[in-house]
Amino acid sequence: MRRVHLTVLSAVVVASLGVVAPPVGAAATVPVAHVWVEPAAGLGFLDAAISQAHASIDMSMYELSDAVVEHDLVAAVHRHVRVRVLLDAAYSGAYANAGAVSTLRAGGVTVAWAPRGQIFHAKYVVVDHTRAYIGTGNLTSRWYSSTRDLWVEVTARPRVAAIEAVFARDTTGHPGRPASMGGLVWSPGSTGSLVSLIGSAHRSLLIENEEMRSYTIEDALAAAARRGVAVTVVMTASSEWVSALSELAHAGVHVHTISPQGLYIHAKVICVDCAGPRGTAFVGSENFSYSSLTYNRELGVITTSPAVVEAVERAVISDARR
Repeated sequence: MRRVHLTVLSAVVVASLGVVAPPVGAAATVPVAHVWVEPAAGLGFLDAAISQAHASIDMSMYELSDAVVEHDLVAAVHRHVRVRVLLDAAYSGAYANAGAVSTLRAGGVTVAWAPRGQIFHAKYVVVDHTRAYIGTGNLTSRWYSSTRDLWVEVTARPRVAAIEAVFARDTTGHPGRPASMGGLVWSPGSTGSLVSLIGSAHRSLLIENEEMRSYTIEDALAAAARRGVAVTVVMTASSEWVSALSELAHAGVHVHTISPQGLYIHAKVICVDCAGPRGTAFVGSENFSYSSLTYNRELGVITTSPAVVEAVERAVISDARR
């Protein structure tokens, strides 16, 4: 693929690039009860959910360093709520989560380390077997005010039960490979679901992600632009992604990069053919990298819920104008 120099925040070049499967039919989706866009929304909704739990709290988190959340979890144990927390131990996880592990265990919380041989990058909390909060961001309070992230609440019982089943297996230290189905998108193995979603676009694609190092995703985005879809990609500027973003710009993708000193794009979202309340959105923990899609434990949702579609559309368009 031809290399071009990316010199501005947005670039549009008409060309063709990459080969993917033709557009597919509508994907299975998850009904979403609520959506929160960070940093404006804040994490008060999650504090409240933990504080109001009656029976159980199950949390899987890549990084946990939030004194309020940690206090909430310990307080829940004192109310006789069963609290289980699964934290990443791979990469820098053992160091990043050491403080939280010490605090939580001292307070009676059941804490398990995920297997060190696999990055557990998913970010979700299940409360009382009835509500699952799934996010793109870690519970690391130092970054809340400067980071673009999204959270959604899922209350559909079959989806909540499916998440809890995966959590139960993961805490044994022998994680399986859950199937992405019913609108839940799991890694390892999420590439096909996301490529199919991108391939279903007819008019527009709005994309935010922290990373761009998956040739398969890049080819899918380029192919969408080639067939006339208006593709917009918004990311934080980094030398790591210049080559990939240059190739996307050459293929006709509208590429927007934001200074690292501004709002940091940590969200991982896709919005397909979004126009007001209509469209299909993906919100999850999956970065566009080979490891995230192929090896890591990740979780996201595909939804047509109007509130999510509108929230993702507004956030990406707003960030593209920065």
